[in-house]
Amino acid sequence: MRTKEQIDGILAALEREYPMADCTLTERDAWRLLVQVRLAAQCTDARVNLVTPALFARFPTVEAMAAADIGEVEELIRSCGFYHGKARDLVWQAQRITEVYGGKVPDNMDDLLTLPGVGRKSANLILGDVFHQPGAVVVDTHCIRLSNRLGLVDNDKDPVRIEKALRAVLPPEESSDFCHRMVLFGRDRCTARKANCDGCPLRADCDFGKAQSKKA
Repeated sequence: MRTKEQIDGILAALEREYPMADCTLTERDAWRLLVQVRLAAQCTDARVNLVTPALFARFPTVEAMAAADIGEVEELIRSCGFYHGKARDLVWQAQRITEVYGGKVPDNMDDLLTLPGVGRKSANLILGDVFHQPGAVVVDTHCIRLSNRLGLVDNDKDPVRIEKALRAVLPPEESSDFCHRMVLFGRDRCTARKANCDGCPLRADCDFGKAQSKKA
């Protein structure tokens, strides 16, 4: 595991690389971002950002989505893939928000997890980006890969364990931004296919990068 000094170094290097740690999905309203997050499963954020303007023009509120015909939603989100399950979740999710939570997206993990199509990753994103709650850790595929390469976890692929491990070592007020930066870094440089270690700003604190240096 990394020392506090090493973790601080990783945080600082990522912040220098990506000063603006914004979610690449465009919506900031709680319900609309929740919709985008569901659509982004096995789909790019860029595609979701293209699809949702028409979706929200047709169903501008959570109440409108709760009354929507699932088949119509399917046609509007078809290009995001897995549109049958996603459309069903969006409508059922909206129905639960209106019927149980008075039309407001819940602001706590337990209630968010009762919504169809919402897991811990999605819930943490909403808690961090919308409700600005400290300690929100969004564990996606980039976060899993990079946490292991950087030695923040020890050969662990379980998202819940990684979430717990990162929450234990990250400053709570920086955890959400850290996760966004991990996504950007994972897309730009340390990809699943190839870790571009040459010139990497995290190499000094990266177990994987050091191992690559020894092989060279």
